[in-house]
Amino acid sequence: MPNMSLKKNPMPAQEPGIRSRNFYEVTFGYTAEAAMDEAKRCLHCKNKPCMGGCPVRIHIPEFIEKVAAGEFEEAYRIIQKTSSLPAVCGRVCPQETQCEQKCVRGIKGEPVAIGRLERFVADLHNANSCDLPAKAEPNGHKAAVVGSGPAGLTCAGDLAKRGYDVTVFEALHLAGGVLVYGIPEFRLPKAIVQKEIDNLRALGVKIETNMVIGKVLSIDELMEEYGFEAVFIGTGAGLPRFMGIPGENLKSVYSANEFLTRVNLMKAYREDARTPVLRAKRVCVVGGGNVAMDAARCAKRLGAEEVTVVYRRSRAELPARAEEVEHAEEEGIVFRFLTNPVAIEEGENGMAAGMTCIRMELGEADASGRRRPVPKEGSEFQIACDAVIMALGTSPNPLIKNTTAGLDTQPWGGIVADGRGQTSRAGVFAGGDAVTGAATVILAMGAGKAAAEAMDEYMRRPRG
Repeated sequence: MPNMSLKKNPMPAQEPGIRSRNFYEVTFGYTAEAAMDEAKRCLHCKNKPCMGGCPVRIHIPEFIEKVAAGEFEEAYRIIQKTSSLPAVCGRVCPQETQCEQKCVRGIKGEPVAIGRLERFVADLHNANSCDLPAKAEPNGHKAAVVGSGPAGLTCAGDLAKRGYDVTVFEALHLAGGVLVYGIPEFRLPKAIVQKEIDNLRALGVKIETNMVIGKVLSIDELMEEYGFEAVFIGTGAGLPRFMGIPGENLKSVYSANEFLTRVNLMKAYREDARTPVLRAKRVCVVGGGNVAMDAARCAKRLGAEEVTVVYRRSRAELPARAEEVEHAEEEGIVFRFLTNPVAIEEGENGMAAGMTCIRMELGEADASGRRRPVPKEGSEFQIACDAVIMALGTSPNPLIKNTTAGLDTQPWGGIVADGRGQTSRAGVFAGGDAVTGAATVILAMGAGKAAAEAMDEYMRRPRG
């Protein structure tokens, strides 16, 4: 019998007062019974609108049909045909603005919980299956991938499935990119990321860490000396932005990139951490995206008594996922909307002692389509804090563009590439945040998938 409930099956989770003091995953995932019941809410629309909202084109109705029938491993196989990172996507993709936004059930109720079902299927497979993916028959071609974030891993996986000899070059000591240094453990356990990477290695993907392309080797050397016929650049956007206000150089002012890297990659939340982070009592986080939510919630878990998110627009313009905002508020994070910092005050020993802010009001729409915030004269006020985290977005590191001849870039630093990842340099492709600027994991994966297809065509093309 179909399930015509207007509500999704609820996702079980830790209580806010408990989870705000630990780094364990917030949500527990569906049981088999809940997953099957949720899957029966799908109407199996003839034109499959949900697939149109998925950047990697997962066959959503087909895998959901298998879940409803209790055929969970078959559901996993369907997902895996188009997605290299299903357990990751089920946790961090903004389904509410993509596949679930297109779901017909969302017209008169809540959409089918597509992301939760994807997570359930992937987790069940990873927990119970010892089988590793089989390697494809080698096709005699070599490809390089620079960067092991979601774009790079997706590109590498899709190429390996086509028989390519693929090597991924990662600048850090662990593979995973933003999945390991940016997204906190309580949202995406690192064992999940490692499992997905192990699956790619089983496909034959080689991963070289501590390889800063542009320093250790150049793109030219990869192609001319090491025999890679095509290169994909998926180096992300890891260069933090600041406001340029007084006090940003104080000791207890962090970029969100540094703060989250110390916490997630270097495990600064552990008492024995070799790269600790300041455990401040009152923390201000400037910004309103998912990175700001991650930073604020990490600060709370590190023992902060007060954590305030300062955002210059209203709640309606907040770009973070609704679920992440809801979780943050449940954990005691305070939001100050229509507020913008103008200075960070200095206290003892070069540390922050507070932040001077000004109230804002919304004016005419800007280029992004959102109403531009305008300062209210004479509305300055103080927020007491002893640490500030700037989560204002990022831009691509200039190392690749500065060391690769013939590679066109945008004025803001992004690599110029078409919809399939082709850059101005023959045989060099790019995608993800390195092209678009900071975006979502699933959009980066979609770019990696499109580039893999284009690279396949390029390397198979006869060249005289």
